[in-house]
Amino acid sequence: MSLTKKIIIALVLGILVGLGMNKFAPDLFVPIDTYVFTPVGQLFLRLIMMLVVPLVLFSIILGTAGLGDPKKLGKLGSKTVGFYLLTTMIALVIGLSIAYVLQPGEPGLMGTVEEEFEATEAPPVMETILNIIPRNPIEALASGQMLQIIAFAVLVGLALGRLGEKTSGILKLVEQGNEVMMYLVSLAMKLAPYGAFGLIASALGKLGFDALGSMAMYVIAVLLALLLHAVITYGGFLAFVAKRNPLEFLRNFFPAMALAFGTSSSSAVLPVSMKTAQEKLGVSKPVSSFVQPLGATINMDGTAIMQAVATVFIAQVYAQQLSMGDLLTVVLTATLASIGTAGVPGVGLIMLAMVLQSIGLPVEGIALVLAVDRILDMSRTAINITGDATCAVVIDESEKRSKAKAASTSASA
Repeated sequence: MSLTKKIIIALVLGILVGLGMNKFAPDLFVPIDTYVFTPVGQLFLRLIMMLVVPLVLFSIILGTAGLGDPKKLGKLGSKTVGFYLLTTMIALVIGLSIAYVLQPGEPGLMGTVEEEFEATEAPPVMETILNIIPRNPIEALASGQMLQIIAFAVLVGLALGRLGEKTSGILKLVEQGNEVMMYLVSLAMKLAPYGAFGLIASALGKLGFDALGSMAMYVIAVLLALLLHAVITYGGFLAFVAKRNPLEFLRNFFPAMALAFGTSSSSAVLPVSMKTAQEKLGVSKPVSSFVQPLGATINMDGTAIMQAVATVFIAQVYAQQLSMGDLLTVVLTATLASIGTAGVPGVGLIMLAMVLQSIGLPVEGIALVLAVDRILDMSRTAINITGDATCAVVIDESEKRSKAKAASTSASA
């Protein structure tokens, strides 16, 4: 049985057991939650938390080093990276806006948890920006200061890319470390069905039927933000920059999107995505071969939207106000974390744990998000690869115009 089916079955069982015990056996729920549901769910969460810092460090160093020497990267690389970072920031703004309009976590459902959790006061915006550079990277790694870890990893990655063969041994070590982390992620995801069952049974056993409406609003908020991003951002770039018909793009690229929806992995569907872009969308092979693999590594618009909505959702559930500094931290952390994050199922949850840590929200809030994350993971993966293909089309059209302009200039001369 596939992991998706196992998680769905576990979620259904967890919902039924949690709601059933909340309604018919509230006294029996307390000891079972204490010794079964909560420990099983916490074991899964702790496995995820264990992997956050090393995975972020290795993957971002590797992803940044893969960009190569910035001077050698050239115009094509600059355009591509700029496009991806711009659309990721737009995706985060859309996600945060939709979350504040729909308010999926209001009113705060976790009254009992709220008493136990005290939010730390957010630092001023300028302090947040200055604190991106760590005084001591070892201390940042030990204390889980995510923005500082990301900044350090990006700088190390750029240095490795610039130094090339001189540091090939270190780069090889980082590659091997990243492989180890990805293997551990795959092991952790094997426990996801049990973690999903324990977390959702515990949450719904405490909160009852009221929580279902909040979870439904969270799903609607994420799906609406994904749809708006695809229509407004990608459609706008295709229509006004690439001068292409967005509907024709969608019709030709839909088979790759459907496969991405089924696999929940940008990396797994990359060969099909590239083939479709080259044969159906008319993207040149050199551009497709550079832009789309890079996008599978650093372009995570769908995941960014999920993190934005989930962060606001969890803050609302815990009745905590997010300051402007918090929101800026979310945008910076999620944008920078998209560099080098592996396009495999489940990695979005690890990124979310990192974002929650960066603004002092409890990682336990992932419990309600995890309940529906697998379905949303499929949707955001389809959006991620659509963004990669959109970028390939836009960059390819730009390169064609540049070549045509250069040819006409030389002809007239």
